[in-house]
Amino acid sequence: MILSFIKFVPENTKIDFFGHRWYAFLMSVVIIFGTTFSLATKGLNLGIDFTGGTMIEIQTPVDPDIASLRERLNDLKVGDITIQEFGAKRDLMLRVPQQQGGLDEQQAAIQKIHDVIDATYKDGKVDYRRTEFVGPQAGDELKQTSLIAIIISMLGIMGYIWWRFEWQYGVGAMLAIFHDVVGTLGLFSITGMHFDLATLAAILLIAGHSINDTVIIYDRVREILRKYKKMPMDEVINLAINQTLPRTIMTSGLTLLAVIALWIFGGEVIRSFVAALFFGILIGTHSSYFVASPALYYLHLRKGSKEVNGDATASA
Repeated sequence: MILSFIKFVPENTKIDFFGHRWYAFLMSVVIIFGTTFSLATKGLNLGIDFTGGTMIEIQTPVDPDIASLRERLNDLKVGDITIQEFGAKRDLMLRVPQQQGGLDEQQAAIQKIHDVIDATYKDGKVDYRRTEFVGPQAGDELKQTSLIAIIISMLGIMGYIWWRFEWQYGVGAMLAIFHDVVGTLGLFSITGMHFDLATLAAILLIAGHSINDTVIIYDRVREILRKYKKMPMDEVINLAINQTLPRTIMTSGLTLLAVIALWIFGGEVIRSFVAALFFGILIGTHSSYFVASPALYYLHLRKGSKEVNGDATASA
């Protein structure tokens, strides 16, 4: 009730988004080429979900100090070990990267980890519940299935929008999703943050959030085309974006607040997941305004539009 009286965006804004598209295009080109260069030279810092390694499940005799334990274990120089609570507060899951040199080196690293944990909790017995090794072959299979999942989701979204609107909308949505996925991959490649299954889930969430914003704008474009059949396409795009601007700021802004809270209180374990969401919301809004929307202009939606010809189907 209170929010209804708060106006984050003035009514009837007339911001020339389409007129500033070239600055946004330049930013998108930098993102795409920067990502391509970084992926070609550095690649991604893949987690053990993709590269292989060891998962160790333990139960500590007292409430653990995860930050202190992580620091002690990382001093072993056996790779970047991740620790997370697994169920109860005293149940921990440790993920150890695959060691160079084969199984003997892997077992030696596990023994070093056991020694540090036992020394940390020497006043009580640590329960080692499970130790599982994830081989590189499983990681390779996971890479393939992950890539297939991303491609299928992108094609599915494009196909639905194509069927529900027109082919220009589907192509524009595909370009926006591709832009967001590539940009997020670039973030992880450039910064060197871990890329694991949680990050992959974040990318799919980003695609969903971005396409939702895009569809809202597209639906408004379709309504304006029906109402103002002689309005130039650039003005149609500007009007649609300005009319949906309050909704975008409210939804994206509130989502960003939740993501910031996760960043502050969520801990190190989900840091890469949260970073992907935060960056994805920003780049997703950018692509909805400056990739998906201008695409309708360059794909000549106005010329073959069913709305202009007066035989449009019912609105979604």
